[in-house]
Amino acid sequence: MSSAIYPALFFTVAMMVNTGYFLLGGLPLLILKHDEPLDARFVRGFFNVYYHAAFWVALGAAVSYALWCRFVFAVGAAVLAATATILRKRLLPAMLQVGRQIEAGDASALQRFRRMHATVLLLNLVQLMVIVWGLIVLSQALSR
Repeated sequence: MSSAIYPALFFTVAMMVNTGYFLLGGLPLLILKHDEPLDARFVRGFFNVYYHAAFWVALGAAVSYALWCRFVFAVGAAVLAATATILRKRLLPAMLQVGRQIEAGDASALQRFRRMHATVLLLNLVQLMVIVWGLIVLSQALSR
Protein backbone atom coordinates (compact mmCIF):
# COMPACT_ATOMS: atom_id res chain seq x y z
CA MET A 1 0.00 0.00 0.00
CA SER A 2 1.32 3.43 -0.93
CA SER A 3 2.33 5.89 1.76
CA ALA A 4 0.22 8.49 -0.09
CA ILE A 5 -2.79 7.04 1.70
CA TYR A 6 -1.88 8.95 4.86
CA PRO A 7 -2.03 12.49 3.48
CA ALA A 8 -5.12 11.55 1.44
CA LEU A 9 -6.95 10.39 4.54
CA PHE A 10 -5.65 13.36 6.54
CA PHE A 11 -6.98 15.84 3.99
CA THR A 12 -10.27 13.94 3.71
CA VAL A 13 -10.77 14.15 7.45
CA ALA A 14 -9.74 17.82 7.30
CA MET A 15 -12.44 18.42 4.67
CA MET A 16 -15.03 16.75 6.89
CA VAL A 17 -13.96 18.68 9.99
CA ASN A 18 -13.80 21.98 8.11
CA THR A 19 -17.20 21.53 6.51
CA GLY A 20 -18.82 20.23 9.69
CA TYR A 21 -17.33 22.99 11.83
CA PHE A 22 -18.52 25.77 9.55
CA LEU A 23 -21.91 24.12 9.08
CA LEU A 24 -22.45 23.91 12.83
CA GLY A 25 -20.91 27.35 13.35
CA GLY A 26 -23.12 28.91 10.70
CA LEU A 27 -26.39 27.55 12.05
CA PRO A 28 -26.47 29.75 15.18
CA LEU A 29 -25.71 32.78 13.01
CA LEU A 30 -29.14 32.34 11.41
CA ILE A 31 -30.71 33.69 14.61
CA LEU A 32 -29.06 37.05 14.01
CA LYS A 33 -31.53 39.59 12.73
CA HIS A 34 -28.94 40.77 10.17
CA ASP A 35 -30.31 44.26 10.62
CA GLU A 36 -26.97 45.58 11.86
CA PRO A 37 -24.19 46.21 9.35
CA LEU A 38 -21.82 44.29 11.59
CA ASP A 39 -24.02 41.17 11.38
CA ALA A 40 -23.81 40.98 7.60
CA ARG A 41 -20.07 41.74 7.65
CA PHE A 42 -19.44 39.05 10.25
CA VAL A 43 -21.40 36.38 8.38
CA ARG A 44 -19.68 37.32 5.13
CA GLY A 45 -16.27 37.13 6.83
CA PHE A 46 -17.22 33.80 8.37
CA PHE A 47 -17.94 32.32 4.94
CA ASN A 48 -14.85 33.94 3.45
CA VAL A 49 -12.69 32.05 5.96
CA TYR A 50 -14.65 28.86 5.28
CA TYR A 51 -14.20 29.03 1.52
CA HIS A 52 -10.48 29.70 1.84
CA ALA A 53 -10.04 26.72 4.16
CA ALA A 54 -12.32 24.52 2.03
CA PHE A 55 -10.27 25.31 -1.07
CA TRP A 56 -6.92 24.48 0.50
CA VAL A 57 -7.96 21.23 2.18
CA ALA A 58 -9.78 20.05 -0.97
CA LEU A 59 -6.73 20.93 -3.06
CA GLY A 60 -4.52 19.00 -0.64
CA ALA A 61 -6.90 16.05 -0.89
CA ALA A 62 -6.90 16.21 -4.70
CA VAL A 63 -3.10 16.18 -4.87
CA SER A 64 -2.87 13.41 -2.28
CA TYR A 65 -5.38 11.23 -4.07
CA ALA A 66 -3.61 11.81 -7.38
CA LEU A 67 -0.29 10.75 -5.83
CA TRP A 68 -2.07 7.68 -4.46
CA CYS A 69 -3.39 6.96 -7.99
CA ARG A 70 -7.03 7.27 -6.89
CA PHE A 71 -7.92 9.55 -9.75
CA VAL A 72 -11.70 9.47 -9.32
CA PHE A 73 -11.28 10.75 -5.76
CA ALA A 74 -8.68 13.28 -6.94
CA VAL A 75 -11.18 14.65 -9.46
CA GLY A 76 -13.91 14.70 -6.80
CA ALA A 77 -11.72 16.66 -4.40
CA ALA A 78 -10.70 19.02 -7.21
CA VAL A 79 -14.39 19.62 -7.95
CA LEU A 80 -14.92 20.49 -4.28
CA ALA A 81 -11.98 22.93 -4.44
CA ALA A 82 -13.38 24.51 -7.61
CA THR A 83 -16.84 24.72 -6.05
CA ALA A 84 -15.43 26.54 -3.03
CA THR A 85 -13.68 29.01 -5.34
CA ILE A 86 -16.75 29.62 -7.49
CA LEU A 87 -19.05 30.06 -4.50
CA ARG A 88 -16.58 32.42 -2.84
CA LYS A 89 -16.28 34.53 -6.01
CA ARG A 90 -20.05 34.71 -6.52
CA LEU A 91 -21.53 34.56 -3.06
CA LEU A 92 -19.33 36.98 -1.14
CA PRO A 93 -19.86 39.92 -3.53
CA ALA A 94 -23.61 39.20 -3.48
CA MET A 95 -23.56 39.17 0.33
CA LEU A 96 -21.65 42.47 0.30
CA GLN A 97 -24.22 44.03 -2.02
CA VAL A 98 -27.17 42.83 0.06
CA GLY A 99 -25.35 43.95 3.23
CA ARG A 100 -25.14 47.46 1.77
CA GLN A 101 -28.85 47.33 0.98
CA ILE A 102 -29.51 46.34 4.60
CA GLU A 103 -27.47 49.34 5.75
CA ALA A 104 -29.57 51.54 3.46
CA GLY A 105 -32.74 50.30 5.18
CA ASP A 106 -34.09 47.96 2.50
CA ALA A 107 -36.38 45.58 4.43
CA SER A 108 -36.51 43.00 1.64
CA ALA A 109 -32.71 42.76 1.69
CA LEU A 110 -32.90 41.17 5.14
CA GLN A 111 -34.91 38.27 3.77
CA ARG A 112 -32.58 37.89 0.77
CA PHE A 113 -29.56 37.80 3.09
CA ARG A 114 -31.16 35.19 5.35
CA ARG A 115 -32.08 33.09 2.31
CA MET A 116 -28.51 33.30 1.00
CA HIS A 117 -27.18 32.32 4.41
CA ALA A 118 -29.54 29.35 4.66
CA THR A 119 -28.71 28.26 1.10
CA VAL A 120 -24.99 28.31 1.85
CA LEU A 121 -25.55 26.16 4.92
CA LEU A 122 -27.61 23.73 2.85
CA LEU A 123 -24.78 23.55 0.31
CA ASN A 124 -22.35 22.85 3.17
CA LEU A 125 -24.57 20.00 4.33
CA VAL A 126 -24.64 18.53 0.82
CA GLN A 127 -20.88 18.88 0.57
CA LEU A 128 -20.41 17.11 3.91
CA MET A 129 -22.70 14.29 2.76
CA VAL A 130 -20.67 13.91 -0.45
CA ILE A 131 -17.40 13.76 1.50
CA VAL A 132 -18.76 11.15 3.92
CA TRP A 133 -20.20 9.12 1.04
CA GLY A 134 -16.81 9.26 -0.72
CA LEU A 135 -15.05 8.09 2.41
CA ILE A 136 -17.48 5.16 2.74
CA VAL A 137 -16.90 4.20 -0.90
CA LEU A 138 -13.15 4.48 -0.39
CA SER A 139 -13.22 2.32 2.74
CA GLN A 140 -15.22 -0.33 0.89
CA ALA A 141 -12.72 -0.29 -1.98
CA LEU A 142 -9.80 -0.66 0.43
CA SER A 143 -11.38 -3.58 2.27
CA ARG A 144 -11.59 -5.67 -0.91
